[in-house]
Amino acid sequence: MRLAQAGDRIAYASLLTLLTTVTRQFVRRRAGTSVVWVDDVVQETLLSVHGARQTYDARRPFAPWFYAIASNRMIDVIRRERRVRSREMAGDELPDAGTPAPVTARDEIDAEAIRAAVAALPARQRDVIEGLKFQDQSVREVAGRMGMSESAVKVTAHRGYRTLKRLLGVGTRDD
Repeated sequence: MRLAQAGDRIAYASLLTLLTTVTRQFVRRRAGTSVVWVDDVVQETLLSVHGARQTYDARRPFAPWFYAIASNRMIDVIRRERRVRSREMAGDELPDAGTPAPVTARDEIDAEAIRAAVAALPARQRDVIEGLKFQDQSVREVAGRMGMSESAVKVTAHRGYRTLKRLLGVGTRDD
């Protein structure tokens, strides 16, 4: 790492190659050999080492610095995997077909009514909503195209959505 900090590209490449193997062994010793996210931890660790390489103090040992990063990245990946598993169904599990849910009036989309409601909006609101929703532009892109601030685009869009709800008869309370 000292050589890499001094600008030696070959030393840095060698270090990253070595750290790939070391990180893989580190994760397997702690999590077992059957986990599928080992490579995720390796990649996250290498990216973190690369991003934080200037923070390494060459007067101190390298291993504690490196293992702290690897340990933190492994914890991050474990947490992410737990969140994903708690919310998603595994790819090899198919949902029970059962009976389809009844279609409600709210589920049906009347494209013509939506087009008519959008066309009835004031020009600025219509342009903002068409840019954001129909042309899939970002707030920044719409703001640049229309000469508005990003905040003004968001406010205009919000007002347009409220007007659309009213025009389409969606929602009974004042949002």
